[in-house]
Amino acid sequence: MLSEPQKHRDAKISVAIVGAGLSGLCLAQSLLQAGFDVHVYEREPSPHARRQGYRITVDQFGAGALKRCLPPRLFELVLATASAPEDVGYFRFTNQDLGDIFKLTFKRDPQIAVQQVLGQVDRATLRTILLSGLQGRVHFGQAAVRAEPMSDGATLHFADGNSTNAALVVGADGVHSALREPPLPDCPPIDTGHRAIYGRTALIPKGRSLVPRPLENSGVFALGRPGRGFFFTSMRFNELPQVAFARVAEDQEPPIREHYVMWAILFPQEELRADLWKLDARAVHHIALQAARDFHPVLQRFVERADVDYTIAVGLNAARRPKEWPVSRVTLMGDAVHVMPPLGAHGGNTALRDAALLAEKLQEAAYRGEPLEHAIKTYQQEMIEYAFQEVESSMTMLQRSTTRNPLVRWAMLRAVPWLRSTVNSPLVLDTE
Repeated sequence: MLSEPQKHRDAKISVAIVGAGLSGLCLAQSLLQAGFDVHVYEREPSPHARRQGYRITVDQFGAGALKRCLPPRLFELVLATASAPEDVGYFRFTNQDLGDIFKLTFKRDPQIAVQQVLGQVDRATLRTILLSGLQGRVHFGQAAVRAEPMSDGATLHFADGNSTNAALVVGADGVHSALREPPLPDCPPIDTGHRAIYGRTALIPKGRSLVPRPLENSGVFALGRPGRGFFFTSMRFNELPQVAFARVAEDQEPPIREHYVMWAILFPQEELRADLWKLDARAVHHIALQAARDFHPVLQRFVERADVDYTIAVGLNAARRPKEWPVSRVTLMGDAVHVMPPLGAHGGNTALRDAALLAEKLQEAAYRGEPLEHAIKTYQQEMIEYAFQEVESSMTMLQRSTTRNPLVRWAMLRAVPWLRSTVNSPLVLDTE
């Protein structure tokens, strides 16, 4: 953290961030505390106009970034509304009837403070926390269309014909970033050929959990017919958001008020309608209902009892590593650079890691009186190395989870469960 005199000296360093997602807001929080003049421009008309997924798992990189970037009271609120990792947790890879294929066991290291691995967080709740204290600096309904770098800054242009100048423009506006192509023309994102439908379902309706006890501390991916899969996990808040927000962030209204199950169904692109993106939530939910019939009744029940309005369809994309990335007063972070499939909980954490790294480099340059180009260059070089390792890892997981190789599928779906059948008890669906 910079000293007070240094904060005032750096107050004229202006940063325009495009995109009010997790990484853009995380960067804004850090730079604002360091005395930068920060403004965030978001194309959506309001904070929760578009749903972008639900629960994410915050690992040591994401937790470290949040702790470094947020004021202590806001990081305290993140901890309060997270779902802290259990001493023992599991990820289960199963067949469509929830028979275990293999199970990964995670044991929390008692030597690692809970702040270093937060566990599950609700994406909308985290985003709302990141908005706290940024009143007057986040501008909704402002769609950026291009940024023109100059020797001492950049001009950001908007769809309505207006523009703004800043010493630095940062594109944090996702896979379809309006700022990506000029600096990275040779590596557009790859369409993986897979789609997913996400949904949310109340975890404890009428006082009873929808998740069977053996699966309470698990993330589960159930392998369906070739190219299909069903993932789910629970989001249990340490403290209900409305209680925690009233204590720590009265300037924000929590978007979520109850524990829930987050579920997602994976599809090959060719099995879905070409106009999927034009369908409303009810039509998308109907597709999910039809697909869920191939899976265990526990999984069917999640979809049947879902909050239909929270059903969304997403495409699964993967970034290509840039061969060259010129340094200018326009840079990128998060999915605008390294979008990846959502397998492995890498995407959100890597974006938060970007925000913390860029904030650190910019603050160091300001403190030392160095050109911002030096900070941007070192940020881009370091980020490319760790981010594309995560892209590769996520792609590997996607390929393994959607394999159509008959021999591999036979081994996974028939041989392994049969060998374990003598020790696995069947999972029984509770009925009301």
